[in-house]
Amino acid sequence: MSTTMSQSSAESTSALSIVLFAGGFDRVHYALVMASAAAATNRKVTLFFTGRALRALVHESEPGVLGWHDLDPADDGSSPVARDRYFATHGLATFEELLEACVAMGVTVMACEMGLRALGLPPGVQLRADVPVATGGVVTFLNDAPKGGAMLFI
Repeated sequence: MSTTMSQSSAESTSALSIVLFAGGFDRVHYALVMASAAAATNRKVTLFFTGRALRALVHESEPGVLGWHDLDPADDGSSPVARDRYFATHGLATFEELLEACVAMGVTVMACEMGLRALGLPPGVQLRADVPVATGGVVTFLNDAPKGGAMLFI
C-alpha cells in the first residue's frame, strides 16, 4: 500500500462529521468544543447545522445581538448569553472563542438549506460574514463526509 493510500485512509477514519440539530445552547456549545478539539488533533471536521441549531449561524439582527443569542435555553434553564457569561467567568471557552477556533483551524461549516426553510427564515437570509458557511442539503453533507469517519448527531 502506498503512503498516499495509507494517509488518505487514515484521514478518512479520523474524520469527524457532526450534525447539529438541537438548538439548546449547551448542545451547540459542546459541539463546538468537540469540533475544535478534533481539528486541533489534525482531524478533518465538518459541522452541519440544521434545525434550531441554525440560529447559531444567523447574522446579528441588531448590533451586538448575534444569532446564537436566540438559541434555546441552556440545560440549566439560563439564557444563552447568561450561560456564556458563566463560562467566561469560570475560565471556559466562550461560544465566540470556540467558533473562531473552528474557523481558524479550517473546520467546514455547512448550513442545511431545508433547515433554513423549516425555520421560516426568508430566502437569502444573511448568515455570519465571519464564518465561511457552505449551504447544502443532507445529500451534499453525506457525500462530503469521509467514508469510515465518525458521525455524531447532536
